[in-house]
Amino acid sequence: MLSAILHLVLPGAVLVILMMFVLWLIHLRIGNASIVDPGWAFGLPLLAVTYAVLGPGYVWRRWLLAGMAAVWGVRLGSHLLRRIVGRPEEGRYQELRRQWKDHLALKFLAFFEFQALLDLFLSLPFLLAALNPERTLSPLEFAGTALWLVALAGEAVADAQLAAFKRDPASRGQVCQRGLWNYSRHPNYFFEWLIWVAWALFALASPYGWIAILCPAVMFYFLFRVTGIPATEAQALRSKGELYRRYQQTTSAFVPWFRRQARTSGV
Repeated sequence: MLSAILHLVLPGAVLVILMMFVLWLIHLRIGNASIVDPGWAFGLPLLAVTYAVLGPGYVWRRWLLAGMAAVWGVRLGSHLLRRIVGRPEEGRYQELRRQWKDHLALKFLAFFEFQALLDLFLSLPFLLAALNPERTLSPLEFAGTALWLVALAGEAVADAQLAAFKRDPASRGQVCQRGLWNYSRHPNYFFEWLIWVAWALFALASPYGWIAILCPAVMFYFLFRVTGIPATEAQALRSKGELYRRYQQTTSAFVPWFRRQARTSGV
């Protein structure tokens, strides 16, 4: 079992670590660390396809999950790449530069390679499925696939609504409250997390599949405590101020839900 795992993980680790190193070199040349985001998104399908090619498990299971990862990764990675081409570095990374102050190249190298290690950890559902020899797909795997379709569609709709808002000249200086953004401040993050729930559900059908539950748990932690919602909202407050504070008061942070009435300060 251990040798089979290493046979898949070691080539995958070399590929994503090398990919992130190349992206780090590119970031040094262009002065924009935002390139790490599409890199992270492309790293997961790279690992999933590697496991599908090398894995000893049932071929249809391996390639079904690798196909889901590829569709997700290419869509998200391309979306993130379009957001940075020809544009200034995202505010989150500008803030990191201000906080880190010196030895920026080495600190960003560590940051880029941490994303590679995160990809390796989050690839657990693909790894477990690629090792599963059971020659029929289970109801859990069909349920995971169905949930993945719903989550992918939701994330694509949220991204499209935000992109349309940003293209509208009348939106300058405003807060996006169109469509799904009227019910959640971060519908893209919610549906992104739901994708990881779907993959964990799919992996539950494989031996030791319960370990994959760690992936949506870790994603939830990162979204709420590290690089997701806190950094995004801090940047929104810096750029939108009181408009965004009012949005925070009325709109769910994560799960799409009905809006609340804004609090009013007493005289």
